[in-house]
Amino acid sequence: MLTSAINNQNVNPIQLIKEGVAISDRSHWGRIRVSDDDRLRFLHNQSTNNFQVLKPGQGCDTVMVTSTARTIDLVTSYVLDDAVLLLVSPNRRQLIMQWLDRYIFFADKVKLTDITAETATFSLMGPQSHGIIEKLGAGDLIGQPDGNLISIDGVIVAVGSGLATPGYTLILPVTNKETLWNKILSYGAGEVSDRAWEMLRIVQGRPAPDAELTDDYNPLEVGLWQTISFNKGCYIGQETIARLNTYKGVKQYLWGIHLHSAAEPGTIITIGDEKVGKLTSYTTTPDGHFGLGYIRSKAGGVGLKVQIGETEGEIVAIPFVSHEYPLNNG
Repeated sequence: MLTSAINNQNVNPIQLIKEGVAISDRSHWGRIRVSDDDRLRFLHNQSTNNFQVLKPGQGCDTVMVTSTARTIDLVTSYVLDDAVLLLVSPNRRQLIMQWLDRYIFFADKVKLTDITAETATFSLMGPQSHGIIEKLGAGDLIGQPDGNLISIDGVIVAVGSGLATPGYTLILPVTNKETLWNKILSYGAGEVSDRAWEMLRIVQGRPAPDAELTDDYNPLEVGLWQTISFNKGCYIGQETIARLNTYKGVKQYLWGIHLHSAAEPGTIITIGDEKVGKLTSYTTTPDGHFGLGYIRSKAGGVGLKVQIGETEGEIVAIPFVSHEYPLNNG
């Protein structure tokens, strides 16, 4: 049993990641190892980001999409010397294994291995995470771009917390899990539970499968511009995404919503009698009620007052996503 150095009931996770350092156990997330000679070309063709420019020690976020550019999952990819490691959402592991396997053809040199059971994943979040990383011997990563990684004693340490908060992701053999967890707690990290991670995810706007990532939405509507290469050429869903970008065809966007009271995901969002969107996630926070929802772009953005079922809300920006058309995204 992993033990915590703090009493989680007395900790405000939002404050913790703003001022200190939090650790979250994300071992229930899926980890898929993609190996053999064609691994980068294969992943390049199966998702939205540009894998051909990545070297060992680098990584990126990418979106797995259908042929019509509907979202399947937001995946973090780490390029190792002999493989690419994919960190996928807990409820998408088997689906993505099957999805990728479907596109491996006879001549492709690609091997997929589900290594979830034999590995563990931690996320460190907050400004004081740099000090802990230094103590772990990975101080060279401080200041490097998200996705950059090094391996120390069998532990992969990568820049990026999984949220829009400075931090790091650690992937390690499951046999080392408890030892490393307790060492990090002894360095001053505060544990945040799965429930607290879910709250932080919603407050920051990280989209999740079955909520914001479904057959109803494409990556541009979600606001995952940082995961999309518009110059890399053909991939699954590319034609639809290129057309939406070229013709500024995004008709709805994902926003945060400060709510006056609780609301149920799936509730229709209205202004007067007009339907303008749908609530996709809801959480309580130390500051009140908060949700995520898609709002029609013509209805407005930040500051817009809306009705969500029996309660009212106001649209706010969320740091994980962007609603800007980039001038150039390679």
